[in-house]
Amino acid sequence: MRTNMNLKNLAILSSCLAMAAACSKKPEQSSVTGWNYNDKNMGGYQVAKEKEQHTGPGLVFVQGGTFTMGATQEDVMSDWNNIPRRVTVNSFYIDQTEVANIHYREYLYWLNNVFEDDQYKAVRDAALPDTLVWRSQLAFNEPMVEYYFRHPSYNYYPVVGVTWRQAHDFCLWRTDRVNEKALVDKGYINKNSLKNIQGLGQENFNTKAYLMGEFQPTPGAAAKSKSNPLKNPNGTPRTQVTFEDGILLPAYRLPTEAEWEYAALGYINQNPLPSSKDGKKGEELIANKQVYSWSNNVNGLRDTKHGSWQGTFMANFKRGSGDNMGVAGGLNDNAVYTAPVTSFFPNGFGLYNMSGNVSEWVGDVYRPLSAEDVNDVAPFRGNKFETVDMGKENKPDRDSLGRIKYRAVTDEESKNRRNYQKGDVINYLDGDSSIAGINYGYGKTTLISNKSRVVKGGSWNDRAYWLSPGTRRFLEEDQASSTIGFRCAMDRVGSPAGNGRQTGVSYKQRRQNTRKQ
Repeated sequence: MRTNMNLKNLAILSSCLAMAAACSKKPEQSSVTGWNYNDKNMGGYQVAKEKEQHTGPGLVFVQGGTFTMGATQEDVMSDWNNIPRRVTVNSFYIDQTEVANIHYREYLYWLNNVFEDDQYKAVRDAALPDTLVWRSQLAFNEPMVEYYFRHPSYNYYPVVGVTWRQAHDFCLWRTDRVNEKALVDKGYINKNSLKNIQGLGQENFNTKAYLMGEFQPTPGAAAKSKSNPLKNPNGTPRTQVTFEDGILLPAYRLPTEAEWEYAALGYINQNPLPSSKDGKKGEELIANKQVYSWSNNVNGLRDTKHGSWQGTFMANFKRGSGDNMGVAGGLNDNAVYTAPVTSFFPNGFGLYNMSGNVSEWVGDVYRPLSAEDVNDVAPFRGNKFETVDMGKENKPDRDSLGRIKYRAVTDEESKNRRNYQKGDVINYLDGDSSIAGINYGYGKTTLISNKSRVVKGGSWNDRAYWLSPGTRRFLEEDQASSTIGFRCAMDRVGSPAGNGRQTGVSYKQRRQNTRKQ
């Protein structure tokens, strides 16, 4: 009995000490006003504890840097559309694998449940992949038409027959599902919302609508609890999460061409060994003119010390005319068409099939390149600036799918800005102007238009040339192919070095510079 009493007293003492420590903890103050953060007696301004962005489902962190974007070998196709230039990409996240059939079927399942009403039939039909892309006038591909997308044996094969527009919409859907689950896991949305999705229609969770207060989900248990760390200015629990709270992730999207090419090269795997005491590595990796994504040296080979991988296929592609997988008993890439998304050895960033298997959509609008048509930091072509559409009542409105409506930024709104003067800048400095003395006739006399999107990486039906990350092709955003799939990306916010790292170069202050005068 005495032992039990001692334990009880010890527990009480521990609780008291913890409470005392909590009470004695000095609140964080503003360095510009001296007012306390998270203090209802000083205005109640809420500041989340500083935290790094966590990695979303399926993603891999890619630390950014500078590299030579464009051709690394002779332009045998004479396209002259990938002129080498040195650019820098910010750190970002990208899918470890291509989006697979099972993932896209999950998307269709959700659409069919949430938008089951007849009025949404066009929405459901618009998301369906085109399985007829497998058909050929001189080949027996009907088994692929019938079975490739839906048979479970192809679950983890890359989805194909998806247009750029469909891939873009998949990214929007994925953003909302990931953020919705994050709020459920934290207890800010009732957990039953994940199972009661049938027939919701417009009343489904959308990240932007939620943040703007246009969608009000049923609060979860944590939102109503006194221990809820989120507070209103008066100190009461706050049920509405804001982006400043650090719980919600940025949007999933298609990678830019520069991001995709940088990730495919995987140069982090070529860093020289540390040569200094602080362990820092060499910087000039752009000197390594890598040809394929699996390369570990300038000869394009990934090899062990004993040479056991010499001659082994490192990607799924066409070796030559009529040779898509080798001979019986000695298959080379073990795939006549596509291969599972985790096939072959990943590159330096841990990404699978950045060369071969399927080519992939990226975000950029296609243009033949010149040396001056994109920025050297975060290059991208395809901007059509938008803003939230504030309706007649001067409040944001949602469309029939539950998403916040946007409208194009007008030239009138942009004319007085110095960094841009038009809302639609897809054609900006594309060489098609009287100033350049060149006219390509985009969409009129050429196959290239504002609907042409860049396609990167070789496919199962391509020769080795197209497997080089610097090569590029295009297809209209509303067209699909049996050789094109996609993977998603996400912005990296905060430190570009990765979690737990500090942004910027800092030095210890010298005491004589900080003495009070």
